[in-house]
Amino acid sequence: MGRIKRDEIIGFIEHNIQMFYGNRLNKLMKLKLGELLKRKNPYLFKAKYIITAPELVKTILDAYLSSQEEGIFGGFLEELAIFICGKVYNGKKSSAEGIDLEFNKEDIKYLVSIKSGPNWGNSRQVQKMKDDFKHAIKILSTNTPRHKIDAICGCCYGKDKNPDKGEYQKLCGQQFWKFISGDESLYVDIIEPLGNKAKEKNERFNIEYAKVVNKFTMQFAINFCDFDGNILWEKLVKYNSAKESDLKIRPLPK
Repeated sequence: MGRIKRDEIIGFIEHNIQMFYGNRLNKLMKLKLGELLKRKNPYLFKAKYIITAPELVKTILDAYLSSQEEGIFGGFLEELAIFICGKVYNGKKSSAEGIDLEFNKEDIKYLVSIKSGPNWGNSRQVQKMKDDFKHAIKILSTNTPRHKIDAICGCCYGKDKNPDKGEYQKLCGQQFWKFISGDESLYVDIIEPLGNKAKEKNERFNIEYAKVVNKFTMQFAINFCDFDGNILWEKLVKYNSAKESDLKIRPLPK
């Protein structure tokens, strides 16, 4: 068992978190109103009695960005976990399908599928993970028959009071970070460096976000509001869901 210095963790986070901010900003800058409107459920927003273009645009945009950020940041946390485990237990990115990390600890070989949080997938996705574990264990058991092999679903945050799932263990939050590092307090220690330069990076994002909200609101009003300012819900639903439609988003005048 090795050790990892706090400075090494901070250095990894500060260097690699830039990718999160960059990808997050790129997603925002490349987004088109038409793409956004086709991705979200217009019936839901009508049912919520949203009656102004700014509120509708902001609600749809925030929902989209939130789902995108979860995925981008989940990828960053996966890389962080692999880095830390690599320093402590010589863990490495697994080549097996559906497995993110593998390492040996106390004569046991662990196969780890890393997820953001405990409620990461539906029953079909969970079954796919279990199938991936079975397949990887079958191959490894043939190649290294003397090793005991355990499957772990590791969640970067949250809790699970019943970690033993039979075919695998589900370790969440503190339990997961301790498992891959041997450090009881690591789950708390990594939160501080995540905030370094966050204000600076978010200021840039917030400026661009405000521009997108304003631009999309004007564009939405031109395309989906009448002259009295009412949202044309029927037109919006047709744009979102009609089998055949020649509706196109008109760009803002230059």
